[in-house]
Amino acid sequence: MSEWIGVAIALISSCLGGTAAAITRYLAGNADPITLAILRWVIGFLCVLPAALLLHAKWPGRDDSLAVAALGFAFFGVFFVLYNIAISYTTAARASLALATLPLSTMVVGAALRVEPLTPRKSIGVVIAVLGVGAALASGLSAAPAGAWRGELIMAAAVLCMAFYNVLSRPLIRRSSALGFLTVGMGTGAVALVVVGLFTGSVATLRDFAAPQWIAGLYLGVAGGALAFILWVLALERASPTRVANTMTINPVAAGLLATQLVGEPITPNLVVGLIAVFAGIWIATSDA
Repeated sequence: MSEWIGVAIALISSCLGGTAAAITRYLAGNADPITLAILRWVIGFLCVLPAALLLHAKWPGRDDSLAVAALGFAFFGVFFVLYNIAISYTTAARASLALATLPLSTMVVGAALRVEPLTPRKSIGVVIAVLGVGAALASGLSAAPAGAWRGELIMAAAVLCMAFYNVLSRPLIRRSSALGFLTVGMGTGAVALVVVGLFTGSVATLRDFAAPQWIAGLYLGVAGGALAFILWVLALERASPTRVANTMTINPVAAGLLATQLVGEPITPNLVVGLIAVFAGIWIATSDA
C-alpha cells in the first residue's frame, strides 16, 4: 500500500513538473537558463523553508549534511540549468519526452549502486516506456524546431543527475525527514544559483519582467518548484526509486497540453502513440508483485 501511495503522489508531482516545463518554455524568450533556475528555486525555497520550520521538520544530521547539500547542488543547480538550456532548443513536450528516459537511468544507477535489484517485470515496463519515448522523438523529428535534437540530447544527459538524486536520496530522507532533506538541498541549490547569477548578470534580468512573466514565474516557483518537489521527496520516502521515476513519463502529457495553450505547440500523432507505450510501461512496472 505504501508503494502505491508513493506512486500516486509521484504522479501528481510529475504532472506539476510537466506544467512547469510549459511555463519554462513560455519564459525562455525573456530570460536565460540561470535566471529561470533562480526564479524557480529561490521562490520554491522561500515557500519550503517556512513550512519546514512550522512543521518542525527533522533536519539532516551532521554526518549527512554535506551529502544532502551536494545532492541539492547537483540537482537544483546543475540539473535545472541543463534542463532550462534543453527546453530553449526544443518544444516543452519533446523535452519532457526526453526527460521521461529517467526510469531507465534510475534503474541502471540503482542496479549499479546495488540499491534496487532489477526484476524482469520492472525491466520490461521501463524498456517499453523508454522505447515509446524514443519512437515518438524519432518519428516526429522532421516537424520539430531546428536543432531540437540538441535540446533532447542535453536533457537525456541531464537526466543522469536526477537519477543519482533519486537513488541516493532515499536513505538520507529516512534518516531525517522528507521536508528537512528537501529544504537543505533546495536552499543549497538556490544559494549557488544566486551567487552565479550575480556574477553573470542573470539576477538583473528579473528587473525587466512584466506582470505576465512574474505571474508565470510565481507559478513556476510555487507549483513547479515547492509543491512538486515536496511531493517528489514524499514519494521517494514511500516507494522505490524506479517506480517513482517511472511516473515521469506522464510529464509530457501535462507539458504538451499547457504548451499548446501558452505557446501554440502542436500535439502530434507520434507523441500520442509514444505516450500510449509510456502508459503501458508505467502499468507494467508499477504492478510488479
